[in-house]
Amino acid sequence: MLNLVIPWQLRELLRAAWEYPSRRTTITRICQIRRNEGVSMGFGGVLEDGRPIHGGAVKLLPLRKAFGGSEGAFGILYAVSSSPPACASKLFRHCRKSGIKIVWNQNGVAYPAWAGSESERFNAPMRMLRGAADFVVYQSKFCKASADKFLGPCEAPSAIFYNPVDLGIFFPDRAKEFFGHPLRLLAAGTHGTRDRVTSALEAVCELRKSGVDASLTVAGRFQWPGGENDFSGTTTRLGLQGAVRRIARFSQGDAPALYREHDLLVHPKYMDPCPTVVLEAMASGLPVVGSRSGGMPEIVTPDCGVLIDAPEDWDTRHTPSGSQLAAAIARILPNLPEFSLAARRNAEVRFDVSRWIEEHERIFRELRDP
Repeated sequence: MLNLVIPWQLRELLRAAWEYPSRRTTITRICQIRRNEGVSMGFGGVLEDGRPIHGGAVKLLPLRKAFGGSEGAFGILYAVSSSPPACASKLFRHCRKSGIKIVWNQNGVAYPAWAGSESERFNAPMRMLRGAADFVVYQSKFCKASADKFLGPCEAPSAIFYNPVDLGIFFPDRAKEFFGHPLRLLAAGTHGTRDRVTSALEAVCELRKSGVDASLTVAGRFQWPGGENDFSGTTTRLGLQGAVRRIARFSQGDAPALYREHDLLVHPKYMDPCPTVVLEAMASGLPVVGSRSGGMPEIVTPDCGVLIDAPEDWDTRHTPSGSQLAAAIARILPNLPEFSLAARRNAEVRFDVSRWIEEHERIFRELRDP
């Protein structure tokens, strides 16, 4: 069988050629954008082109609800690094030429531990777009530090705004009984690597061997090739067929109920910049077990979860082992109700979407009325 390896530069050219008609339409639309006065928002077509809203684009929804949005005339363009608009460089140049202010929301960057030799392919566009912004919002202190390291310094003014959560949508089940049923663990989100799923499965196996009646739901898509087969094989090998549930896809509308029917979030991802799934889980009253790396130590306080020590290593992932996760979960179990209350309190005090919107409004008005 012929194995064809295509360099990433050629892949990008082929992809651009394939998308040319839609790109031509997008560029034509960009050239027609005009500047509006006041705090009028544009999102680069991310919310208007019919694509499902997920990932980084989700945080644009509360901004549109609070400030409205127009893709034809606006005073401020807001863009997120993990979900940039189509033809972003062309759009940014047009906005600067038209006097439209740009706010860039910076999530994580690429580094060898997960992007390998292609790190620069991801980082080069982010470096250029962040450099064109009038203001940069970093999703955590870790996001700023990693951006400064891999993208270089940025002269634009900036602030750290942790991702928001709507406390009116994500809230605990007040009638929940914490004991008298199997411990219901949840691993949710987009699972980029095999090791984070395998370690969660091994943690359930360890807990059950120690006498804890634990079950696990793994929700969200797998991003590595053969992920579903890997998952099924590991579940069978560990003898967990009756203790594990798989939900391949779930929507934002499904998420609140999904959290409320579980007791604890297992999030072993290494160097996660500012995971929204963790914030939503805490708002729903779920304590969190995960890696003490990335932005996790900034958002998960000791009273609402247990984080496992990990070195800062840009070249190698250090995913917690199943036994480490099981030990951390066991530390929470005797005081699960107290951890649950603290998780909700942490979300209320620090991550309420209304406060996040107020912080953005202040920045927007300063940009429009310097």
